[in-house]
Amino acid sequence: MLKEAIYHRPKDNYAYAYSEHILHIRLRTKKGDASQVHVISGDPYDWSNNKWQITRKVMKLERSDSLFDYWIISVEPAFKRLRYAFEIIGDMETLIYTEKGFFKEPPLDDTRYYFCFPFLNKIDVLQVPYWVQNTVWYQIFPERFENGNLTNDPKGTLKWGSEEPTPNNFFGGDLQGIIDRLDHLIDLGINGIYLTPIFKAYSNHKYDTIDYMKLDPQFGDEQTLRKLVNICHANGVRVMLDAVFNHSGYYFPPFQDVLENGENSKYKNWYHIRDFPLSTNSGPNYETFAFTKNMPKLNTEHPEVKAYLLDVAIYWIKEFNIDGWRLDVANEVDHQFWREFRTVVKSIKPDVYILGEIWHDSMPWLQGNQFDAVMNYPFTDNAIQFFAQNQIKASAFANSLNNLLAMYPVNINEVAFNLLGSHDTTRILTQAEGNIKRLKLLYLFQFTFVGSPCIYYGDEIGMTGGNDPGCRACMIWDEEKQNIDLLHYVKSLIQFRKNNAVLGSKENNGDFHFLQANDTNQTIVYKRSNNKATLIIAINNSSKKTKIDIPELKFGAKEIFLTGANSEYTFKNDETLTSIALNEYGFRIFEPDH
Repeated sequence: MLKEAIYHRPKDNYAYAYSEHILHIRLRTKKGDASQVHVISGDPYDWSNNKWQITRKVMKLERSDSLFDYWIISVEPAFKRLRYAFEIIGDMETLIYTEKGFFKEPPLDDTRYYFCFPFLNKIDVLQVPYWVQNTVWYQIFPERFENGNLTNDPKGTLKWGSEEPTPNNFFGGDLQGIIDRLDHLIDLGINGIYLTPIFKAYSNHKYDTIDYMKLDPQFGDEQTLRKLVNICHANGVRVMLDAVFNHSGYYFPPFQDVLENGENSKYKNWYHIRDFPLSTNSGPNYETFAFTKNMPKLNTEHPEVKAYLLDVAIYWIKEFNIDGWRLDVANEVDHQFWREFRTVVKSIKPDVYILGEIWHDSMPWLQGNQFDAVMNYPFTDNAIQFFAQNQIKASAFANSLNNLLAMYPVNINEVAFNLLGSHDTTRILTQAEGNIKRLKLLYLFQFTFVGSPCIYYGDEIGMTGGNDPGCRACMIWDEEKQNIDLLHYVKSLIQFRKNNAVLGSKENNGDFHFLQANDTNQTIVYKRSNNKATLIIAINNSSKKTKIDIPELKFGAKEIFLTGANSEYTFKNDETLTSIALNEYGFRIFEPDH
């Protein structure tokens, strides 16, 4: 066995408190090296005849990627503490892997050889808002969703959809427009709305905040926001706002004060300023978001800045009863700020959803003391590359998703924010080169994967557009210009997800496993399963019809259709279901007989 590939650490995604009584323990080995792995464990104080008392339990092969196998086990320590090692069985040798290295036999004379989980403290359990598992999100860019109140239109507002979107034009979208179109969202079946920033700002995107405590007048007044949240809650829909704490806008009064008073400004330490006087020309002499001079980076370590922003976080929860915060450019803000942010907002509303915008491996932010989840862009990228663009093979897709799932604790994966498109990306139909069949497979996989899916406004009716600002066009409300077939398909997927608890609920949330990934015909087969039910989904991501075998399907299996109807196959006794036909860009969903 390749010892260098074997890895574990008693923290992060490799050992964590899944619940008040259960530990999850993971081990990584070289792919194909181990045929079986046991956890050797015991209470550190349980001794008899000068020997430490241990038990052996079989670990489950959780998943594999291109390089590694990942093993997992749930353990319920009798006294909430554990010392443990791993017995790794290969074809040619068996190794005992401990914190102090490898052995042929488990050392029983000293527990200090072993990995240590000192105590399962309740406060250390990864507490996430489990309502998110059952949530289908809908992201709205308020300026472009609907103009419901012409009286609050900013100067120069254009006729709805009369021009292509630019970084600087306005079409008058507002909160009243969202209220007016809630019937569309409720009929679609969503139960969560994510709004990009609504605070007073200069731009159409509002990521350059002028006043964090004030709703932008373009979007309406506080009464309108309360009305929107109340109507949403009455219809079982949660509301998440977008917070920009990494940077302020150019016209934020403290920054204007620094511009005016320079070194004498009482706000000079609110920012990261390299020298005075401030230069706002190309290459500003203060830290910014990217190199955008009108988005100066806030010093979130400064006590006054921290106090102000934490007051902001509390205010919108207390005053408007929002259900979540999406945090912009979250990885560029210091960890200590986010720790205090979590403490503050969870003290006001314990089940508020804290979602960070981080595009890469986010484990440092997902240890239970900062975020509940992050925007799952690794999921996005792989799904787009496989389904929309056909840039990667089925095995590479499966390996990448397995790697992603092993990257985080199970609790975190269960509330991951799985998006296909956003205000920062090219629209998914454009990425799929206009191929609706590819787009439908994207949606199918998104709604049957682990986590919480999000639809970017207009994608459900087939809107197209390039990267920012092309992806920020006015919502199309003319039904003759909407893809109604796609809309009905998305509605049926949402209903299908709601009807199958194995796809998303704390009590019955199902494991996700790839059963097949065939590069020759670009097919994948995967299952979601728990102790009560199993779904097996087969997808043909190619332009040619094909046939595949699914040995896991046997006599009595049912095929499930998105309409809710099902048909039952009849086979000879215990005969496996072979040669399943799949149309081009087609899929089939089965429920095995339990």
